[in-house]
Amino acid sequence: MAGETQTEVRLDALDRKILREMQRDASRSLEEIAREVGSSKTPVWNRIRKMREAGVMGPPVAVVDPDALGLEACFFVLIRTSEHEAEWQRRFLAALKARPEVQEAHRLAGDIDYILKVRVANARAYDVFYQALISEVRVFNVTALLSMEELKSETALPV
Repeated sequence: MAGETQTEVRLDALDRKILREMQRDASRSLEEIAREVGSSKTPVWNRIRKMREAGVMGPPVAVVDPDALGLEACFFVLIRTSEHEAEWQRRFLAALKARPEVQEAHRLAGDIDYILKVRVANARAYDVFYQALISEVRVFNVTALLSMEELKSETALPV
């Protein structure tokens, strides 16, 4: 999880096969996954449980199509701030966490301090989001970039 450190977990070839299959489709039965990785159900279940306990995998979730929900506008929001005090950062993080439109938020090295990935219905909805954000935290500069087309979006990591 972002901002947390965790000890490195040693994964063998079977663990990696299980992870690849779980990333491909975690809704399949344990029997199907075990068959795909060339093992039986009990060892696969034990490995999945251990990887979840170790924080390698979180809970299974549904990947939802934003267009199907009318969230057709994806903005990448570049934020520069002159504020770097702990209290400002706490308020900024709280404001981001309170807004479901913010899908991702990253603190950056370089000229831009933060980048957000924001999903909304349209430009007007983005403006409502923007006005609410700047009413809660002071920022020096905000640049919003509208994604014209999503060329690639993956949830699976290379394992």
